[in-house]
Formats: sequence, C-alpha cells, structure tokens
Amino acid sequence: MSNRNFRELLEAQWAKGNFVCVGLDSEFMKLPDAIGKENPLDAILAFNVAIVDATRDLACVYKPNIAFYEAYGDLGAKALRNTVSHINKIAPGVPIILDAKRGDIGSTNHGYARSAFGEVWGFHADAITVSPYLGGEALKPFLDNKEKGIIVLCRTSNPGAGEFQDLSVEPTYEDAMKWGLAMESPNRDPDACWVSNKLPLYQHVAYRVSREWNANRNCALVVGATYPEELEDVRKIVGGMPILIPGIGAQGGDLEATVAAGKDSRGRGMIINSSRGIIFASNGPDFADAARRETIKLRDAIRQCLARTEEVSHG
Repeated sequence: MSNRNFRELLEAQWAKGNFVCVGLDSEFMKLPDAIGKENPLDAILAFNVAIVDATRDLACVYKPNIAFYEAYGDLGAKALRNTVSHINKIAPGVPIILDAKRGDIGSTNHGYARSAFGEVWGFHADAITVSPYLGGEALKPFLDNKEKGIIVLCRTSNPGAGEFQDLSVEPTYEDAMKWGLAMESPNRDPDACWVSNKLPLYQHVAYRVSREWNANRNCALVVGATYPEELEDVRKIVGGMPILIPGIGAQGGDLEATVAAGKDSRGRGMIINSSRGIIFASNGPDFADAARRETIKLRDAIRQCLARTEEVSHG
C-alpha cells in the first residue's frame, strides 16, 4: 500500500465521473438493528462492510470520522483498521480520508502522522484532515508525506464557522507580493501598491496552503457546501486544488450552487461528502441497498449539475 498516491487515485475516480465521498460516520447507537449490536467491533465492521460492498463502484472517496471509532477504544480502532483493510481489498482504487482534524506542535504531529498513515500500527489512510491553526512548520510531519493527501480546514460547514474564519486579516506586504495581490512600486512604498489589504481568514488560509504549503502537490482544502459564495472565492484562489466539500444532505447545502462554485476549470476538483444521508438512508434490513440508491442519486445529480454548467459556459 506504500505506493498509493492520493491525488492519482482521486484523478482516476474523477475520470469515471465519481465525485461522491461516502462518510463512514458509523455511530454505533444509530446502526440498524438488523446488524446486531452485541459487540461494537462486530457491529461497526459489519455495517461498514455492507456499505462499502454496496457503493464500491460509485464512491470517489471513503471518509471515516475517527470520533465514531475512538469512542469505543480498542474495539473501535480495530473496527476502523479492519474497515480500511476491507476497502483496500474490495475497492483498491478508492482512496480513504481519515477525518481526524489533527493539529498540534510538530513533534506531536509526527505521532499523529504515524497513526494515520503507518502500515504497522496506523490506520493506513491515504489522506487526513488537519487544522492550520499552528502553522505550516508544525504541519511538516504531514506535508512531508508526498503520497498522502493533507486536507486543511479552510471554511467549514458548521453554522458557527464564521466566528473565526471570517475575521479580517491583513497579509504582510511580502505575502501580498508573493500571492499576486500587490505590485511593487518604484519607491518600495507598500501603501502605494497594496490598498485592499484585508482578507477573511479563510481566504488567507487558502492563499497560504495553495501558494506555500503545496510544494508536494498533496494539499487540499475543506470548504462547506453551506457557504457557496465562499466556496467560489476559494476555488478562484486555489485553481485546480482538490476541495473536500461537506454539508450536502443533512446539513442542507445546495448541490447546484455547490457544483457551480466548487468545480475546477476541468469540471473536476470536487470531493462532495454525504455521510448520514447515505449510510443512514434506511434503518431497516435494506440499509445497504438504500445507501447504494442514495449514492447513485447524488452521483447522477452531480453529473447533471456539471452538464448544466458546461451548457451555460458554452452557451
């Protein structure tokens, strides 16, 4: 598994027209009774196996949220490792994002990276979500993993996201120059060439990640479908960088607006996540069939949105 490259796996799925990220937020208490709940390990694993088997030809990505596994200690961790092993066996071309939102000082992040990516005791993930709050230097243990995807929180989908993410931040003159937001004046006066000198924090993150942290071409961003205008802003900043887009389905994101704002110049670049809307589409014995139907429905809707945006652009 060491030769798996997250970006290459993504590109192969996009080429098939697959953009749906199936979020394996397999909360034990919400699992259907048909699974049997005597043991969290057996129940979570059986549920995930059924979901993966039903969607393996449709999913662009699988994204287990580590919280729903850590809650059950060793049993949950084993369920996650066995889930990843099953995905790699039954759907080897589908990458796996560990949704862990890690972020700490560099030495701690070495441990987190080994946990996420390690092939002995780790979870064998192809990518991980991380927080930018401690800066790029602290994230080096993740960023230095050239084959892995490092997906940085940028503009998240939750209602309170703007509390910090919308704060106005003034880039330095040097950053503005590097990011193409200012021009050098003959007398080197920053005020003469950098007037619109404040950006929302989430845009600052987008510039920093795309211009400075992406040397290995392994970065991506998280931007919620619940904020399509902000998603459009980020897409303009980052070009063809992958964007993980949560918020479709249970959180109420508008798919048409999301696709129009989130697609790159090739009509790709999107990892559109649905978790509860797919895996808990039914709480009966037909839960896996229901998950397949919902995945097909979302996949086809994304394709239709892309076709309409192409018609508009060529109209």
